[in-house]
Amino acid sequence: MITSLQNERVKNWVKLKEKKYRDETGQYLIEGDHLLKEALKANVVLEILSLEPVEDKTVPSFLVTKEILKYLSCQVTPPSVIAVCKKKKEQEITGAVLILDGLQDPGNLGTLIRSAVAFNIETIIASLDTVDYYNPKVIRSTEGMHFYVNLIRSDLEATLPKLQEKGYTIYTTNVQTGKHLKEIVFPKNSAFIIGNEGSGVRPDTAELATQTIYIPMSKTCESLNASVSGSIIMYEYGREWLS
Repeated sequence: MITSLQNERVKNWVKLKEKKYRDETGQYLIEGDHLLKEALKANVVLEILSLEPVEDKTVPSFLVTKEILKYLSCQVTPPSVIAVCKKKKEQEITGAVLILDGLQDPGNLGTLIRSAVAFNIETIIASLDTVDYYNPKVIRSTEGMHFYVNLIRSDLEATLPKLQEKGYTIYTTNVQTGKHLKEIVFPKNSAFIIGNEGSGVRPDTAELATQTIYIPMSKTCESLNASVSGSIIMYEYGREWLS
């Protein structure tokens, strides 16, 4: 059993709470039984750290103290198990695409990842300044769905023209010029841009869209949360392609 916070393994594990070290190592932490179960199915678990012996013998595991789990955890009440996982490699862009332009809230990103999987979106492309996919709060809010979607981070001004060349229709929201969401028949190769929570889609990014849409809503409400509007749009797309 590992009992010391000064143990070399513990020192390396705790570094993974910081984006810098996640980027350097290609590794990150997940917390709790549910995420561990999903991670094992996805075959991305490198090490398991737990209070009790684990049943799975295919992955190296270490017994640790509650103090160490608390030290590694980002939650008020630490779980009984934490695992070190390897990041997924970026794959070729396929299927419908969700494009994130400067999204900053981890909860919003996690929700959008879950909705993307639910509504048949195969690829998510995040701008370079979007919150880290592997931020602990993002990972928790995905409920493990980040294992089931192709996650890409890139310069949108370089990537979106390539999507157009591949035959994608790229949508962004615009209340003035947009077409009513219910009036659109989405092609299978659709891409949807969701912008920053405060400032929306940047003008330079919006110019790369090929069509504009809007979500009808009560005049009492001025705008929707980024994850809500993104989920509504993806749902409308998914209705056509999930049957």
